[in-house]
Amino acid sequence: SSVVGVRPHVMAHAAPAPVSQADVVNRIPITGALMLATLMNTLDSTIANVALPHMKGSLGASQDQITWVLTSYIIATAIMTPLSGWLSLKVGRKNMFLACIAGFTAASALCGVAQNLPEMVLFRFLQGVAGAALIPLSQTVMLDIYPQRLIPQVMSIWSAAVIMGPILGPAVGGWITENWSWRWCFYINVPIGALATLALVSFMADDPGGRQRPFDFLGFGALATFVGAFQLMMDRGPDNDWFGSTETWIEAVVAGLAFWIFLIQTLTADHPFFHRDLAKDRNFVTSTVFGLCVGGILFSTTAVLPSFMQNLLGYSALQSGYASMPRGIGSLIAFLVMPYLMARIGPRRTLLIGIVLCTGALWSMSHFDLDMTAGPIVTSGLIQGLGVGLLFSPLNILAYATLNPVHRTEGTVVSTMLRSLGSSMGISVIQAQLTSSAAMAHARLGENLYAGAPALAAAGANPSTAAGAAVLNGQLTQQATMVGYVDVFSWMAVGTLFLLPLLLVMQAPPAAQIVPLEAAAE
Repeated sequence: SSVVGVRPHVMAHAAPAPVSQADVVNRIPITGALMLATLMNTLDSTIANVALPHMKGSLGASQDQITWVLTSYIIATAIMTPLSGWLSLKVGRKNMFLACIAGFTAASALCGVAQNLPEMVLFRFLQGVAGAALIPLSQTVMLDIYPQRLIPQVMSIWSAAVIMGPILGPAVGGWITENWSWRWCFYINVPIGALATLALVSFMADDPGGRQRPFDFLGFGALATFVGAFQLMMDRGPDNDWFGSTETWIEAVVAGLAFWIFLIQTLTADHPFFHRDLAKDRNFVTSTVFGLCVGGILFSTTAVLPSFMQNLLGYSALQSGYASMPRGIGSLIAFLVMPYLMARIGPRRTLLIGIVLCTGALWSMSHFDLDMTAGPIVTSGLIQGLGVGLLFSPLNILAYATLNPVHRTEGTVVSTMLRSLGSSMGISVIQAQLTSSAAMAHARLGENLYAGAPALAAAGANPSTAAGAAVLNGQLTQQATMVGYVDVFSWMAVGTLFLLPLLLVMQAPPAAQIVPLEAAAE
């Protein structure tokens, strides 16, 4: 079936990347290089999360402004990711990889020398531009150089290596921040980038490129404009009183018009930026929507927990890093057992278990309090890590089970872009909700204070003096912020349950694509 008004015969498929015999022979060192590059990418994000409270003071940023360090990176990734697929077909995968690793490494060094918030946001944006292609293209290469029967196991191993970033990042970032400086959290990418570059130069076959379809400038421009305007609206909305501000209305209108232009261009152009066949594959569409929601609901917790631990519980950067490690360890365990689990119960049931675990973890986080020990943080983090880990590989298997291999590069690009966009939106929404809930809770708690109130006596604060009023306001703010976190975690738990209906839409992949680990190794 074709879209009405579209001439499908003029839509040429991009030629699939040739699989070099040398790449097949050298697939082990190539896999190692690709995992190093993606590890550098994921390691940097979690290191930055832990260092945010320290960066805030050095860069002169407020609590809501410092999140721009995260969202600028994510928005750059979301904008550049769709272009990375076309560029890799044009210049060749190897050249694309080398350019991206070099750019990411250089931008990391620039982040380390940033002196103020605008510089850091700019350098993080450049970092996101350079690193956008690393994960989707490395995934595409892995899908191409390994036989189909090994794909579930290879994807699990690759994902396990990638998740080492979230495992090591908090602890490494905390140790570096405590003992050296948060700036070294970015300098650490330099030797990793150099090693990955050396391995790719040595083992990956040259790819001249030249397989791209005609470039859709209007489609890409509209998509980039939509992502940029929408993210600006989400980031600046809370400060501008949302739609009480002219700026927010302008950003919303620009985002809406840009998305409409992109949609019409995709439906009617001879050579749209993304091939229309992607939208015809039910599994791919459903898995991509699932990934968008996972990015928005689950990944954003890693951005807010370090600030929660350091600002409310008084943890040091190193202590918050250690407390965050179980989340990554849980994901690593999930990735290691994934091949056996999917071989026995299938991808959809595995996703169901992952959703249940994530919901339970978020619900337990909604019962956090200011007097708790690190135990609840460690336990909920381990459970959520297990749950998130059980979502990755099944989504990859289901997304590409029925998709034409010719569209793999575009498919990985689209799914990565939307997952990044979901993460960015999630961080912005959570930060806005935290600010709003904390303000409302502060007002409610303040209404219950009066001269002679038991809470004042217990706090030992005399509001009639400036010092007493300051102490009282500080305690009120702390309690109100805690209420804000509890509200956010509760809503995230409920939101995770809304992923369940998507499982009913997905089709099970052919049985040949899911084999036990021991059988695949034969």
